Amino acid sequence: MRLSQLVRAGIADRHDDAGDVRYTLTSAGRELQPVVEALGVWGIRWIGEIGDEDLDPKLLLWDMHRNINHHVVPAGRTTIHFAFPGTPAHSRYWWLVIAAGQADVCDADPGFPVTITITITITITAALRHMIQVWRGDLDWRTALRSGDITITGPEEPRRSAPRWFTLPAFATVKRPIPSAPHQDGQITS
Repeated sequence: MRLSQLVRAGIADRHDDAGDVRYTLTSAGRELQPVVEALGVWGIRWIGEIGDEDLDPKLLLWDMHRNINHHVVPAGRTTIHFAFPGTPAHSRYWWLVIAAGQADVCDADPGFPVTITITITITITAALRHMIQVWRGDLDWRTALRSGDITITGPEEPRRSAPRWFTLPAFATVKRPIPSAPHQDGQITS
């Protein structure tokens, strides 16, 4: 559903302050919020493994840009270059530009000096999958970095602090069930 549809439905209000557009929930939207959150928890818990065709770096970066801890990002402009080797050329490189408490997602080089580069060093599907696993809370930064699935290059201090620049989304803490094993007769046990 698009934001304009939510506005028409009375779920959200649109505010335009000199070109700075933002949306807020109406009382109807706030009343609906627990239902949407419950559906989100249910979906994360029971969705299972994400298929390769559903891995999308644009959606990943868009969500990451909304979950930046601006208090720990270095002052000034910070540019993070994400490289997903092996993905189609049109979706391989992304940038987050963070400045003055705001962040922009770019699919073309914004031309600013790069503070750090986050590069997934394995094949395309697995590479994007690992970054999404970190973002979903299925794999922690430390393990991904230690294993080499994710590498961060750049000046030492930003390189070491970069994982703390992001707060995982609320649904990343949702516990998922352990897959059940089938019985010998083909029945699934819980």
